[in-house]
Amino acid sequence: MSYRRLPFELFLGLRYLRPHGHRANLSLFVWIGIGGVFLGVSALIVVLAVMTGFQDGIRDKIIAANPHVLIMEAGGRGVTNGGALAERVAPVPGVVSATPFVLQQALFTSPGGGATGGLLRGVDLATPAIRSALAGQVRHGSVEPLVSGKEPALLLGRELARSLGVVAGDHVTVISPQGAMTAVGLVPKMRRFLVAGYVEVGMYEYDISLAYTTLAAAQEFAGLGDRVTGIEVKLANPFQAKEVGRLLATRLNGAYWIRDWMDMNRNLFAALQLEKLALFVIVTIIVLVAAFAIIGHLVLLVAEKRKEIGILKAMGAGAGSIGAVFLVVGMLIGLVGTIAGSAFGLLLIWVQNTYKIIRLAGDVYQISYLPMKLTASDFAMIVGATLVISFLATLSPARRAARLDPVDVLRYE
Repeated sequence: MSYRRLPFELFLGLRYLRPHGHRANLSLFVWIGIGGVFLGVSALIVVLAVMTGFQDGIRDKIIAANPHVLIMEAGGRGVTNGGALAERVAPVPGVVSATPFVLQQALFTSPGGGATGGLLRGVDLATPAIRSALAGQVRHGSVEPLVSGKEPALLLGRELARSLGVVAGDHVTVISPQGAMTAVGLVPKMRRFLVAGYVEVGMYEYDISLAYTTLAAAQEFAGLGDRVTGIEVKLANPFQAKEVGRLLATRLNGAYWIRDWMDMNRNLFAALQLEKLALFVIVTIIVLVAAFAIIGHLVLLVAEKRKEIGILKAMGAGAGSIGAVFLVVGMLIGLVGTIAGSAFGLLLIWVQNTYKIIRLAGDVYQISYLPMKLTASDFAMIVGATLVISFLATLSPARRAARLDPVDVLRYE
């Protein structure tokens, strides 16, 4: 379609953007404006995608490694008759499984002399959901030695196994801080376990500290008798944990300490959300710098086109039409930069998620690579904020052009 068939304001705006003759210098401001918006938008997209992906990555690891709702005895002495309590919890809507568990601090030692502190977690492998979830995390060995019961066995976290220097088939000695009092003092309880393999949750904090065994072996090691540490509840939808937790508190008459995974990790997610907001504000400064380039271009353009504006007004062009011409110029700069920046930012996200180029230290960041995820709301916020800033940048120069008096302009030109 020919430019001349476009609306007057759009046609003239496009014409003013094209560099020719002595206006070549003005085009530099156009490219600076487009480049600034491009960098700002692409940086905002990447930053928010990194923060959202990082937050979601950690959240998914936490959901996989922890119960969605935790039920414990308020005094911390352990839950008696845990099986009966689990049966009361299981029928609650949204609950997939409710099983007793034992958690005990321990020191793990290997025949080679390695020693590492951690947590021994006893789980009910008779529950299909628990058994399949644990089997899905096994990276070496299998769950079968734990189930067979031929001898006490455990699955170590991957980093814990690496620290001890053991593999499937080896044995480790597990030492409890709670021992028996004898004539020579407190003697720690020690048990020899077969290493059935190792599991990988994907978070260094868990992989370096957790070991899984059967519920009965953990109860015996911790000296709990028939008591358990608590009940772990898995839900069909982990994000309904708060609602299910409130329902459980009502059904159990407030007799137990009930926490959900969101409450237990509230400070972590609050800190990540605050970082995301802070980075958004900081990177938006790039777009604001680009807005000044747009303002500079339009101010110079208005000064150069004073005579042309006077002629157009003398021919009957209204102040609104003249202002709209410069609004078109500014908004086109912002729009082109936004589209190009969005495309480049989305391309960077695709490349990172596909090829995982940026790797992270698991012991520092809890995940092994940098995930990126851009939500529709974040993308809309970035594009909307950029276009609003571009629009605001055009208002003052456009208003200045619209207010020019054609008589004064033509008299002195």
